[in-house]
Amino acid sequence: MMGTLLRASSQQSMPNKYNPDIHHRRSIRLKDYDYTQAGAYFITICTKDRECLFGDISDNNLHYNDYGQIAYEFWLKIPEHFSNAELDGFIVMPNHIHGIIIVNNCRGEVSSPFEVSSPELNTIRSIQKGGETPPLRKHALGKFIAFYKYQTTKQINRIRSAPGMSVWQRNYYEHIIRNENELNKIRQYNIDNPFKWNIDENNPVNILKRSSSCPAT
Repeated sequence: MMGTLLRASSQQSMPNKYNPDIHHRRSIRLKDYDYTQAGAYFITICTKDRECLFGDISDNNLHYNDYGQIAYEFWLKIPEHFSNAELDGFIVMPNHIHGIIIVNNCRGEVSSPFEVSSPELNTIRSIQKGGETPPLRKHALGKFIAFYKYQTTKQINRIRSAPGMSVWQRNYYEHIIRNENELNKIRQYNIDNPFKWNIDENNPVNILKRSSSCPAT
């Protein structure tokens, strides 16, 4: 079974409150950063069919297997390959990953609405009213995720001798972080995830319960 643990290569005992000195190495509390410019994103990526490839959770501890260690390590490599990427808190769960990513401009600074063309400026203004991710940032974000999916898939399939097998769902979920209060709530959400695995909508047990409770058609 593909989701079976190979070995417990990493175990994390999870504190239940956000601590910036523990939960991420670099802060994105940038001076004068305006989160409403849609540079900060909360990303969720699920495995194909939500299969628990990365390990398991017991007694509120994450037990990563070899695949989970790959998923963890390659997330940290994103800024090494993209100078306009900045990471904040993230968590690798048994069948998905949650992470906070900042999309910066080419100089490594957070983009300002006054430095972009009028069409993009109009798009940014629409986002402040609940629109979509600006095209340029959406493209950059897509490149980060594509790199991450490709590298993790390649390494995992090499270990399981299964070239061409899918590891991830085709799409991913993105949410624009609009202020520091929301940022801290998402950080705490990431930390709380292992404690709430038994009620997580991505937990296969809960997925099965939902499907079995659906009336027959």
